[in-house]
Parts: sequence; C-alpha cells; structure tokens
Amino acid sequence: MIPATPELLEPRDVPLGGLRATTVRRTLPHKRVRTVGAWCFLDHYGPDSQEMVVPPHPHIGLQTVSWLFDGEVDHRDALGSLQRVRPGELNLMTAGHGITHAEDSVGDGPLHGVQLWVALTDAHRERAPGFGHYANLPVDGGVKVLVGEFAGLVSPAEVYSPLVAAQVSGPVSVPVEPDFEYAVLAVDSPVVVNGMTVPHGGLMYLGWGLDRLSLGSGRVLVLGGEPLDEQLLMWWNFVARTHDEIVAAREAYQGGGARFGPVIGDSRPFIPAPVMPGIRLKARPNR
Repeated sequence: MIPATPELLEPRDVPLGGLRATTVRRTLPHKRVRTVGAWCFLDHYGPDSQEMVVPPHPHIGLQTVSWLFDGEVDHRDALGSLQRVRPGELNLMTAGHGITHAEDSVGDGPLHGVQLWVALTDAHRERAPGFGHYANLPVDGGVKVLVGEFAGLVSPAEVYSPLVAAQVSGPVSVPVEPDFEYAVLAVDSPVVVNGMTVPHGGLMYLGWGLDRLSLGSGRVLVLGGEPLDEQLLMWWNFVARTHDEIVAAREAYQGGGARFGPVIGDSRPFIPAPVMPGIRLKARPNR
C-alpha cells in the first residue's frame, strides 16, 4: 500500500444526553477518515465536574473501550456484570450479536475520559457478548498499553483484529508496526507528533508505512491497527453492514426480546431507539 498522508482531524462538538455540563469532542468517525484500524468511534470528554448518567441502551457488532483519565464510572450490563472503572483501568465490553449496558459516574469530582468503539470484523461480529475488566495493564515509565502491543509491552485485553491502544506521557520515540495505520489524540494540551503539532483535543491521523513514532512532552492516546478492509454501516449504537441488519436489531431491541436482554440490577427504562430514516442506509468506505 502507498503510505497515507498525515492529516489533522479536528474534533466536532456533539451533545450527549448522558453527560451533563460538558462538551463531548468527537474525532471518529470523521468525514475523511472513518476508521483507524478497526477503531471506528472516539469521543473525548472533560475534564469537568460533571455527572455521567447513561441508562440502559443497546449495541451490536462492536467492542466498547472505556478509559478514564480522572473520575470513576460504574458499568452494568445484561450479562450481570457490575464493574467500577478507575483511571488506568480498562473496561472492555464485546457486544457481538447484541447486548444492553448502562454507565454512571461515581462522586462529583472531575470526570475526564474517552469512549472508544472497535468494529468487530465479519468473522466475529455475531459472536456471543462478553465483558472484561483489566486493572493491571502493562506499564513502563510513561507508557501504559490498553490493547495490543506497544513499546515492547503486551496487553492481556482480548480483541479480535490486529490493534493497539496506549496512553503515553512523552517525550518518547518508539518503533511501530509499518503495516498498521496510526493516529494520536492530544489529551491535555498541544503535543508534537513526528514533528507536527497536534492541538489539544485534536487527532493526528498518521496513516501507515511508519517505522517509528516520536512524541513530544504531553499526554496522548495512541491508536493503531491493520487498515480495515470492510465497509461499515454505523447507525445510532449499532455497527453493521446492511440496512436490513440495522432494522432487525432495532426491532429486536424495541420489542424487548431475548437478543439484548435487561441490564441486571438497573430498573430504569431503556433509552428508546431513534426513528429510522426514510431512506435505505448504506455502508460507507473507510476513506
């Protein structure tokens, strides 16, 4: 493959009903770059003194990755999982064929984090749902690896395509996988990435063909993976491939059947699914 040209993906502000008194900055999907490897969604929020209240809602065809820089969040789901996640710990939920979950912040202090989705490939997107919590991720100096392998550290988190995610506090310079494409999120402040300045909240898409990643001072989130060769159809909380799959999932969720199930221990009403648009939805290219 011909290496892609680096591109700064500036965030767009989006409302999110579950987060009060804050703005959510979304950098993936972007109109020009929809995926980085199988990473297909990135929301960055905080730091603010705020409350996260997200009642039961569904997912299909993806893994959710919850990562905090400040604050604490409780996760519940239809499998019976009840897990608090704290800064430096990873909550990883596999939706597969379908699951419901809910998330709520704990306490009234600052809340700062990212919500990421990984698109499951065709071989895995109908798998049974699952949940994992990883409190002891590998760390060396300013590098902590959430998913995959980075800087010689390997995460125990179970994913289903070649991926990497790492929190890095620079300056560092590390070799990387040339067959992966990479992007770097500037978490707290502007940061220099391979000689290019990334503004606070921006995501620098670096493309593939790199053999080294050099990061200046500052905290960043590094994402990477083999370029995804499947076109995705993303609608609401669902990652699918066809319009009919979205319709079937929505109907199963609205009907309250066994596909998604109730969030155990949470008696709040489910978040209702939006009305389907009046046109057929189509999968989009990743570039």
